[in-house]
Amino acid sequence: MSTITTIKDKAQQLGAATQDALQPVRAAALAAFNQLGVPAVKHEEWKYTRISQLFNQPYQLGVDHTNTDAAWQAFRLPEYETANELVFINGVYNAAASTVRSAGLIVLPLEEAAKGEYAQVVNKNLGHSGKYMKDGINALNASFLVGAVFIGVNRSTEIEHPVYIYNITDGRAGNVFAQPRTLVHVAANAGVVLVETYGSIGVADHFTNQVMEVVVEQDARVEYYKIQNDSNRSSLVSTTHFRQVGKSYVHAVTISLNGVMVRNNLNMVMEAEHCDSNMFGLYFTSDSCHVDNHTIVDNAKPHCLSNEYYKGILDGSSTGVFNGKIFVQQDAQKINAFQSNKNILLSDSANVYTKPQLEIFADDVKCSHGCTVGRLDEEGLFYLRSRGVTEASAKSLLLHAFAVDILDQIRHDALRAYVDQLISERLGA
Repeated sequence: MSTITTIKDKAQQLGAATQDALQPVRAAALAAFNQLGVPAVKHEEWKYTRISQLFNQPYQLGVDHTNTDAAWQAFRLPEYETANELVFINGVYNAAASTVRSAGLIVLPLEEAAKGEYAQVVNKNLGHSGKYMKDGINALNASFLVGAVFIGVNRSTEIEHPVYIYNITDGRAGNVFAQPRTLVHVAANAGVVLVETYGSIGVADHFTNQVMEVVVEQDARVEYYKIQNDSNRSSLVSTTHFRQVGKSYVHAVTISLNGVMVRNNLNMVMEAEHCDSNMFGLYFTSDSCHVDNHTIVDNAKPHCLSNEYYKGILDGSSTGVFNGKIFVQQDAQKINAFQSNKNILLSDSANVYTKPQLEIFADDVKCSHGCTVGRLDEEGLFYLRSRGVTEASAKSLLLHAFAVDILDQIRHDALRAYVDQLISERLGA
């Protein structure tokens, strides 16, 4: 029996055994996955990222997610003592390992939120990312909708401590296929800092297919940081979908440093006037690591601003992909949308594929996009060498300078220092 057949059977069994408010979502998602399947290279959005090979090996689909031993704590982020910590183990939320410290922060099992006071929010927003992700991977996550979490921020509440979300795979008993799911609702005039990170335990292969959907209401503010520095046995498809339903502000930074295959889907859907969104990314790859960043900015209403800036440093035989799409709908007059992708190749065997795109259906807008691919600045390298700096140190200084304007977008001081240290270690500084 193939892995895909086993996965379908398991999803069908889950649907039959779990009768709750989310069952219609699971059933519709499984039907969509049966129709769409796993995307192959003929799928334009997956042209440079081969994911079907990840389904050529068996996975444990009912693995233990109750583990609360100290192993996951090795992935804790700085200043965790005061942060809100939400722990997913093998795709399922582990309440025993998690800690909610901030008043005004609601954390509930998604199936509970779907039938309580947040039922309308869940029904209206759960699965909205599927309108933009036209492939079976997003649907597959929803077909296994179990152990998911609803995160809510009360109206006019500023969450004083960041929310750390740990996606941990425990493969000590064999290969793991994990599918975490989160729905976040930030109410009017509220603010929160969300931080996602990933870690794997054991030497087995790990495949995580993760989806987070974030709803941002009127005058709300969200800072979002994703830090990926997992093992070379880990593969990840991560979808983060923002829906700005009121005038609001979103600031997102994605840092990708390691993994066999990393696919980041980041969507900004601006459904209200005067929305502001910022999307920054840095991917620093080596060996045979493959990082694919796919972004969508959908301007549906006028007077919105979006700024997108991604940078890549590629070494060894690694591969980087950037595909950014900006849509300006017919009613979205007087918007400003900017997009840029810059890359440095450090070896002859490294590759990057970059494709910034604009689709404009309005006539009174300011939009720009562009990309660059090049080598390390030879003049700058020569200048530093002529001042007595070693070649290794000179390269490290230039690469750090290239990355620093993305790192500076991490506004949380301790988190920025943590990522800066990871970069410095990679550079040998």
